[in-house]
Amino acid sequence: ASVIARHHPPVVGARTGPAMSGYLRELASSGSSSFASTSYTAEKKHHQEHAQHLFQSPLPTKGKFFIPSAREKTENAAATSAAAGAAAVAGKVGVSPAIKAVSGSFGGIIEACCLQPVDVVKTRLQLDKTGQYKGIADCFKKIHANEGTKALWKGLTPFATHLCFKYMLRMGTNATFQAGLRDENGYLSTQRRMLAGFGAGVCEAVMIVTPFEVVKIRLQQQKGLDPSKLKYKGTFHCARTIIMEEGVKGLWSGVGPTIARNGTNQMCLFTAKAQVDKTLWGKYDGDGMVLHPAQSLISGGLAATFGPIATGPFDVMKTRLMAQAKAPLGTEAKYKGFLHAGVVIFREEGIFAMWKGLLPRLMRIPPGQAITWMVADQVVGFVERRQE
Repeated sequence: ASVIARHHPPVVGARTGPAMSGYLRELASSGSSSFASTSYTAEKKHHQEHAQHLFQSPLPTKGKFFIPSAREKTENAAATSAAAGAAAVAGKVGVSPAIKAVSGSFGGIIEACCLQPVDVVKTRLQLDKTGQYKGIADCFKKIHANEGTKALWKGLTPFATHLCFKYMLRMGTNATFQAGLRDENGYLSTQRRMLAGFGAGVCEAVMIVTPFEVVKIRLQQQKGLDPSKLKYKGTFHCARTIIMEEGVKGLWSGVGPTIARNGTNQMCLFTAKAQVDKTLWGKYDGDGMVLHPAQSLISGGLAATFGPIATGPFDVMKTRLMAQAKAPLGTEAKYKGFLHAGVVIFREEGIFAMWKGLLPRLMRIPPGQAITWMVADQVVGFVERRQE
């Protein structure tokens, strides 16, 4: 009642509270009654027109956290989608790929700082072949007790740099591929959205992910407190040592499963994010709606749940290949390639070993993507508002 009074004072007059609500509904539904007073009839008709307009118009929601009702989404979906398509034809779907790239880089840095300890635990569990760690909590406890709290942030510099550039490339290439895959009406089908996501995953796997993760994993697998006894002294020393001992191609160890993992991951991620946004919040591409940070957290977290489950085996094979240094002369490396690594792991450790580290991946990736999307959506929204 107070909201109506603020926005429609002529309608309300002196009536407030329940009396006002009943009066307005009477006005909206009536119109055929005859009244003795001509002036009263004219006033009634005037108020009736305002009441009808009031009940047909949604209340203001700008700046509010809300979930559209099923009826609202059903009624507005076609119009919103058509508007987004028209904007796409005009080249105005959201912001440019460059802005999307910048938004991803900000999100990646914040994600790395928050979730690096979980990534260290995931890597240690995946490399544990002797059962040294009894689970996630035990791994945390042993790393903290034997190596100190700082060990949980081992490899942070390459990890943060890696996420910064990876998300920059991911968001930018996905936006570029989506723009190129829209039809003449600006419509992007689910299949083409999946293809754009897969292409973005392949690009990031080859150009960014593989070399950075090789360095990160080599640093993370080192155990001990005395730096003088560690083979790799830091990020750049690790990269230089790998190139000197294994050649430049050593930085691309495990590129095959990395392509399979990241391509599938991003195909799932971008498709699921669009569907979750549409289903939960009624948001479509190019509709100008800026999600509340809490909405972005929910959407990003839910969308990122499917990828790790589907790509668990790829991730384990990738980690084993990247952790494997060049074999000494006269000997052979244990894992000779992508498929060979999968066969050896299955034969020696069983099928469930293909999903080692899945729980810490689920602890890291969905929350990490939730953080990334929260930051990225706000950056994009800030730019969109300034462009209006």
